Amino acid sequence: MKNYIIAAIAVLVFGINITDLKAQEISKNALGFRIGDNDGFGGEISYQRYLSLNNRLEFDLGWRDSNNVEAFKLVGLYQWVLPIENNFNWYVGAGAGIGSFDAGDNDGSFALIAGDLGIEYNFDIPLLISLDFRPEIGFNDDYSDDDLDFDIALGLRYQF
Repeated sequence: MKNYIIAAIAVLVFGINITDLKAQEISKNALGFRIGDNDGFGGEISYQRYLSLNNRLEFDLGWRDSNNVEAFKLVGLYQWVLPIENNFNWYVGAGAGIGSFDAGDNDGSFALIAGDLGIEYNFDIPLLISLDFRPEIGFNDDYSDDDLDFDIALGLRYQF
């Protein structure tokens, strides 16, 4: 069963001929917020940078400042953007990140790898709204009870 899932993902990723798709324009830059919840990182500053017709980079800086924990997380993702219809796109990506936390007697740093799957709507004004799902695998047992986190977030970005 696992081999069938891997084969299906490979066909989807490598079987799409991007040059045959009618691409919508990706803005050169987009800056805004990504609001969700992943280990207490409820808000992130988000920046997207155009690379080519259907590719971009995304960088997200999340932070947490509560009574028990102070932390930050920086994640970088490479994304493939594909049009659906009208002003809708879907995207898939992969990346990695680092972070640091201070929880009283327990402090340190961590690393993570992440995937990304989402849908976005590009308004006629310079506004981009998105909803994405980002599974993250962390590498530090002191910060999290388990190493797998699922992050679902709403993004609002100004395009320029």
